[in-house]
Order: sequence, then structure tokens, then C-alpha cells
Amino acid sequence: MALNYLTLYQSGELLERVRAAYARLAACDLCPHDCGVNRLQGERGICGAGAHPAIASANVHNGEEPPISGNRGSGTIFLTGCSLKCRFCQNFPISQMGNGETITTKVLAGRMLKLQRQGVHNINFVTPTHYLPQILAALYLAIPLGFRLPIVWNSSGYEKVDAVRLLDGVVSVYLPDMKYMDNGTAERISSAPGYRTHNRPAVGEMFRQVGHLELDDDDVAVKGLIIRHLVLPEGLAGTRETLSWIAGNLGTETHISLMRQYFPAHQAINTPTLGRKITEGEYAEAVQALEESGLENGWVQE
Repeated sequence: MALNYLTLYQSGELLERVRAAYARLAACDLCPHDCGVNRLQGERGICGAGAHPAIASANVHNGEEPPISGNRGSGTIFLTGCSLKCRFCQNFPISQMGNGETITTKVLAGRMLKLQRQGVHNINFVTPTHYLPQILAALYLAIPLGFRLPIVWNSSGYEKVDAVRLLDGVVSVYLPDMKYMDNGTAERISSAPGYRTHNRPAVGEMFRQVGHLELDDDDVAVKGLIIRHLVLPEGLAGTRETLSWIAGNLGTETHISLMRQYFPAHQAINTPTLGRKITEGEYAEAVQALEESGLENGWVQE
């Protein structure tokens, strides 16, 4: 299994990327919000993140898509904070209330190595966008100590192409959301202006880097793209149009995880439209749209 980050480390390119990423924290522009705050001086923007990484947990996780969890689990590290403010977020204590432990990049590297010793297939960074510099730094510290696992970038998909380019050769498997077809809906529900405008080029860049999903002899992902799409009540996610875009722009070989686990949490409770689970009919319609798009790879939920 080729790990391109080893070549980047040996050439000095990885260190240059660490420096370039940290420089962006002085007037933070890592995500499309472009808050412009100086995180190096302790200022915080919409995501709530500062200069040091904060994590809610670092554990072996078996509940991801089968090629991610495999038979030994995924080394899942939940980052605190988020650049989105989804009204229905099921993890809102972590993403929006700041629950978690502030640590150093050295400690983060240690958590990665500990998970590796536990036998996981990969290190799976969940909601990582706002800590991109710190993750690159932790990887730089972990490599000479023997770190050799694929990295999974498990994100909301609200990304900037120039930031994603800093991950080229670092990330083996991209696991982004494609949440919305409509920018207005994204802003109203998730406080994510221009979500579609930014999401589609960013996912396109991810695909350019890693291509379609590749599995090893044990059907575990070693490289590639898996797109997650959460079906929302009353078609708010724009499922049919989103799946059609994926098929037309990335190819019908693209792996899709079509998720049905929406339920009203956080601010969605007692909110019109969002205040109920999706119906059997709504999910069946989404599955039909998946079939009609020609996308043949991936997972639907019973």
C-alpha cells in the first residue's frame, strides 16, 4: 500500500505544507466563511477553533461504511467545533457547544499512533476542516515515530479548493458530505452560505486527487472517494439533482452512501419540516433517484 505522505515527508514538502497551512490561521481563511480572525493570537471564528486542536474522542469505531470500518475498525478522531451550524446536528454538543479536550499536535500524533497500535485500518478525522494545519503537523510528528496508516478525511464538504489542495498526497480516502442542492436552503438550515457553490468544486478536487474507491484483498478502502448524502424531509437536500450531478460530473462508478438516519435533533425539534423523521416513502424516492442516476456503487440503509 503506497502512502504518498511518506514521500512528501522525505522531500520536505510536508513541512512546507504545515507552514503554509499555519500561515492561513493568522487571518483564517481555511473554510468558505473566510472569518479573517487571528487564531494564532487566540481569536476564534464561526467554527470556534483556536490555535491548538481540540478533540472529543479518539476511539476504534465499527459503524462507518464497510470499507472504512473493515473487520478491525476505523481509528476515529472526532474534532471539536464545525464550520457549519446545522439546525438538526445530532452531534451538536461537540460541533456547536465546544465539548472536547484541547491538546497539542504532539498529543494528537500520540493518539494517532495509539490507534495504530490497536490495529485499526485507518485514521478517520471527523469534521477536520478547521484543524487542517494541526492535522498536517500531527502527521509530520507521527511519521518518524512509525505512523503508517491511510488517512480518511470525513468532512461536511464545506471546503475551499485551495485548502483541499494542501491535502493532496496526504489523504488516502475522502468521505465528504454533499448536503444540499440549493444555496439558500444550506444557509437557512446550516448557516453555510454558498454551500453548493463551494461543495461541488471541492469534491471535484478530492476526486482529482484520489479517484474512485479502491479496495484491498480484504475489501478495505486504501484510496478513493465515498460521498455521503443525508436524505432530509420534503426533499430539502435536493437528492435527485445532487445524485444526477455526481453521475454526470464524477462518473457512475462513484460510491455513494445514501443515508436515512435523519431525525430531529438540536434546534430542529418542533421546527416546521425539520421537526420529523423522513418517511419510508421519502427514502424510497431517494433510492429510486439513485437507481435512475445510474450510480451503481455504494450503500443504502434498510
